[in-house]
Amino acid sequence: MKAIEVKNLTKVFGHLVAVDHISFEVEEGEIFGFLGANGAGKTTTMMMLATARTPTSGTATVSGYDITRDGSKIRESIAVVFEELSLDVDLTGRENLDFHARMYHIPKKTREERIPRALELVGLKTKQNMLVKHYSGGMQRRLEIARGMLNQPRILFLDEPTLGLDVQTRRMLWDYAKKLNRESGTTILLTTHYVEEADYLCDRIAILEQGKILVTDTPGGLKNSLGDSLLSVKLLQGADELAKLLREVNWVKEVNQRDGWLELTVDSEGTRIPEIVRLSREHGFAISSISQYKPSLEDAFLHYVSRKLEDKNHE
Repeated sequence: MKAIEVKNLTKVFGHLVAVDHISFEVEEGEIFGFLGANGAGKTTTMMMLATARTPTSGTATVSGYDITRDGSKIRESIAVVFEELSLDVDLTGRENLDFHARMYHIPKKTREERIPRALELVGLKTKQNMLVKHYSGGMQRRLEIARGMLNQPRILFLDEPTLGLDVQTRRMLWDYAKKLNRESGTTILLTTHYVEEADYLCDRIAILEQGKILVTDTPGGLKNSLGDSLLSVKLLQGADELAKLLREVNWVKEVNQRDGWLELTVDSEGTRIPEIVRLSREHGFAISSISQYKPSLEDAFLHYVSRKLEDKNHE
C-alpha cells in the first residue's frame, strides 16, 4: 500500500484554480517534497490531504483512507506542522507536549514514555522546562515536530518547516527530519520554496507551478534531465543571432535565453568553452562572460518553470 495516492486532485476558489488535476504517489517511509514558489498550490494540496480542505474534484487516499470519506481515520494517522506556529508560548516545552497528548487521549503511562523520547529526538530534553516564549525560532519548530510525533503518525506533513530560520538552524532542522525518518520510518511530505532544502532532504521532488505538477523525480534525476553540462554565455550584443547558430551545433542539446544570458545544455565531452568562443569570433560576436558547470537542482527548477511559462505565453 502507498502512503499517499492522488489522482486528478483539484481545488478551485471562485475563478482561481489553486490545484489543477494533479496526480502522484508517495511510498511508505519516503521523504517527498513539493517544490515551488508562493502560490504554486503546495499548501492547498497539503491541506486537502490533511482533510483541512475539501477538494473540488479528484480523489486521494492517505494511509489507505479516502480524504473525503475517512477524515477522522486520516487525522489519527498523520501529524501536521503548519507554516504558522501554534504553540502556547506561556507553557514550557514539556507542558505543550503533555497538553497535546491529552488532547489525543493518550494514557498517562504512554505520555510519560513518549514525551521524553520525542524531546530527545529533537534535542530539547535539556530545555523542556523552559517557557516556549524564551525558545528560539528553531527550537519552537523542533518542539512542533516533537509534538506531532506523540501520536506516532504514519505520515508527517511539514509545511514550509524552516521558513524564516537562519542557515545554521535550518540545516539542524533538516538533520532532525532525516533522523526522524530513518529511526521511526515515518513518511514525510513537505512543502518548500527553498531549492537547497528539497535537494538535501527529499528522496523525490514534485515541482509545482500554477497548480500543476511539472515533473516528479529524484533530485539526481532532475539534475540529469538537463544533460551532462551547462554553459552560461553573456554577450555584449547579438544574443538572438548567436542562439540561432548554436541551435544548429550537434553537441548543443538545448538553448535558452534568460535575462540577457544564453543558457546552453551541452554534452560533457570536455570543455566546450573554446569552441563557443571560436564560433562567436567567426561571426563577430563579443562575449563578456562564459562559464561551464554541472546542472544543479536550481537549474532544473528554473528550466521546468520557465518552460511552463513559455508554453503558457504561446497559448
